[in-house]
Amino acid sequence: MRTRTTLLIGAMSMVLILPSPSHAFCGFFVAKADTDLFNSASKVVLVRDRDRTVITMANDYRGDHGAVAVVPVPTFIEREQIHVGDRAIIDHLDAYSAPRLVEYHDPNPCEVYYRRLDSAAAPMAELSDGARKSAGALGVTIEASYTVGEYDILILSAEESSGLETWLRESGYRIPRGASEVLGSYIRQGMRFFVAKVNLKQQKRLGYSYLRPLQVAYESRKFMLPVRLGTVNADGPQELFVFVLTRSGRVETTNYRTVRLPSNVDVPVFVKDDFADFYRDMFAREVDKERMRTVFLEYAWDMGWCDPCAADPLSGRELGELGVFWLGDRPSGDRGIKAQARDVFVTRLHLRYTDETFPEDLVFQETGDRGNFQGRYVIRHPWKGSRNECRAAETYFEELRQRLEREAETLASLTGWDLGDIRERMEIGQAAAEDDRPWWKKLWSKSDGR
Repeated sequence: MRTRTTLLIGAMSMVLILPSPSHAFCGFFVAKADTDLFNSASKVVLVRDRDRTVITMANDYRGDHGAVAVVPVPTFIEREQIHVGDRAIIDHLDAYSAPRLVEYHDPNPCEVYYRRLDSAAAPMAELSDGARKSAGALGVTIEASYTVGEYDILILSAEESSGLETWLRESGYRIPRGASEVLGSYIRQGMRFFVAKVNLKQQKRLGYSYLRPLQVAYESRKFMLPVRLGTVNADGPQELFVFVLTRSGRVETTNYRTVRLPSNVDVPVFVKDDFADFYRDMFAREVDKERMRTVFLEYAWDMGWCDPCAADPLSGRELGELGVFWLGDRPSGDRGIKAQARDVFVTRLHLRYTDETFPEDLVFQETGDRGNFQGRYVIRHPWKGSRNECRAAETYFEELRQRLEREAETLASLTGWDLGDIRERMEIGQAAAEDDRPWWKKLWSKSDGR
């Protein structure tokens, strides 16, 4: 189990499988692959328009002391630029954009045959002169101090990394050993440091049993996310989900490849009961194929609608809480909210990484592409009728066996699961082999091309 004393995130710092042409999007949603499927996953929401950014950091900190976040930021941060958010909104965004499983039931082929064809802030105690002098002696400047919700926050600048690391340690902040080199790279870029620590008394007074997300709004031409500090003391690969809300369209990374996960594929019906294992194993296999050097796209869609919906779109109030500042005055009525939501495009990115595979911070760009994409996996329940009902039923069952075999091979390819085990679980020999035609119809069907 890895320990995490700093956030992995900061404000700066395939197999080609084509969908079946006979089925459009839609279907009945039955399962989703949200972030809960992955242990100790970090989540960050970025709201971005031009040079303005609002970042929401959802941390998984556990414990009763130590630093919660050391975040490089591109500019000085005033008290009013910091906010404590609502974790439930991030959970809602996660559920809304999560890869999903949908199901269909094959229609009666005979019917088709006969017919012919859807927060308040508290003042932070002033730092003592001794604390400021101690910092100054190490080349660290405490530019501001705030208490926001259950967090005590410092805005720091530094002349060199070893002095900053020393001061943080002496001040009770748990910084991973070896962080000096990474801190130094941010100092050379002229960046400041946003340091947050849990104020246990304030947390108890406010009555929260968990830590709420921290939010910071700032302006900078840099559209990036630091990930390197979190890898310094990591015990294994890190898991990160980035949700980006923009006006213009899909967001991708510029210094790493952004790849769409395999989607719109038919999988066996039993995956309905094993969707969590399926998605974890499929994602791990894609990560291995790309040697853990790729950012994966899991969702890209505007907030006005979804098909099928894994959760309801976010409300105007929730979007405002995340910092979507361009909506302005929200019109009344459901129609008005949905019309505005079309100006909010959601990109969901997922990466697994180490300091070796992702040696640089993530740098993003808006593409202007508003094409829809979602991680979508389909189960199709076979029709339960008889071959004798019509001639089309005979054709259906002959094609069904081939379809089930393709589903088995696809699942094995996506997950690495044993093909023989898959076939056994699918009961292919029974699902499509029941041939209740009269014996004489079976004699020459192959030679007649039927």
